Amino acid sequence: MIRHVRVLVANRPRLIRELILATIADQPDIEVVGEVKNEADLLPTVEEQRPDFLIVALDSPESRPPVCDILLSKFPDMKILAVAPEHNSSVFYWASIDIHSFDVEASEEGLLGVLRGPGRRAGGYQ
Repeated sequence: MIRHVRVLVANRPRLIRELILATIADQPDIEVVGEVKNEADLLPTVEEQRPDFLIVALDSPESRPPVCDILLSKFPDMKILAVAPEHNSSVFYWASIDIHSFDVEASEEGLLGVLRGPGRRAGGYQ
């Protein structure tokens, strides 16, 4: 039985959100549990859907999106993939005692590697 990774996509702009959805749509082990178009709907949707991963926009690769601190403190089992296509970069965040991150290869392989988990990294964690 395939374990489905539950993903909530909350990227802006719409085109990037649609590209991410198209990238993961045909993956048998990844289930998109929602799409957030309005940032005000993010917290209630995460509370309702309890995704394994949240994919958000990354405005600057040098700084962690403020939403990471809020969500990872409330949902420490969730992981966040922040994508900055205009900078050709992505960063993966997760919580333990601290919030961690690493750069992700800006490619389909990088995105899918993060969503599928440890040991299958493309520029990611072990």
